[in-house]
Amino acid sequence: MLNKRYLPSIAALQCFEAVTRHLSFTRAAEELNLTQSAVSKQVAQLEELLQHLLFRRVRRRLQLTPAGELYLVEVRKILTQVEMSTHTLRSYGGETEVLRVATPSTFGARWLVPRLKGWRLRHPQIHLDLCHEQEADELLQGRCDLAFYFGQGARPGSECVKLFGEELVAVCAPSSLPATPFTDPTQLTDLVLLQNASRPQAWHEWFESQGQHTDHSYHGPRFDTFYMCIRAAQVGCGVALLPRFLVEEELSDGKLVIAWQHSLPSQDAYHLAYPEHSAAVPKVRAFVSWMMEQLNDPQN
Repeated sequence: MLNKRYLPSIAALQCFEAVTRHLSFTRAAEELNLTQSAVSKQVAQLEELLQHLLFRRVRRRLQLTPAGELYLVEVRKILTQVEMSTHTLRSYGGETEVLRVATPSTFGARWLVPRLKGWRLRHPQIHLDLCHEQEADELLQGRCDLAFYFGQGARPGSECVKLFGEELVAVCAPSSLPATPFTDPTQLTDLVLLQNASRPQAWHEWFESQGQHTDHSYHGPRFDTFYMCIRAAQVGCGVALLPRFLVEEELSDGKLVIAWQHSLPSQDAYHLAYPEHSAAVPKVRAFVSWMMEQLNDPQN
């Protein structure tokens, strides 16, 4: 366990950060409504704790030392997080529980968010915090209560509920298609194959499922999210291989069209996972139940 002697006070960090902005103990003291000597004392104690000088005087002007510049980056992160946490807690009622849900960004925006309508009326005491899933082990690291993910239906230490599979279709803007229809799927390489970073094998497997091969299946601009692929295809950057359910709206509106009539069912599926030890937690059970209702609703 970290010795408390090595944990500086928030007041000391605030004083240090204020001095870095003003490069003046006097003006930092005015901002913090403290005396100049109080601010100087806090910074001196911080330097003693760190065993590094944070400031130096050059021609009577205050400057950050290299150690001070390095420490400032971390201090600002800490103060920002403390401020955000404080604002977050102030915004919640005394009886409110927070349910943190991680989701892939495009899946969250296109599929999940529309299915949250009515949640607040049903569960006014449960405040949802949605975030973009960054790592596969969000649950194990304790950064969220539930996580949507695409993959195999098992995660160590987690309960996983299978939601649905997907099929990948090749889509592009109507203006991207040539006047003469394609006679071979490999001709799509003439349009530029838009790549998704999370599915690097997708185009290769799509061609292979049709008994086709092209040296260009891995070539093309690469995007981190499906949403960027959708937009790139829509504005005519090329042809994208996307889950059909994520582009139903664009296909219905005619903003995107199927470039080649072949779909590739994915081996994996979308799941909702939560830690095994949370299975009986009321807010987790409520969210899982809500998602099951949404899946069984014929209007969805």
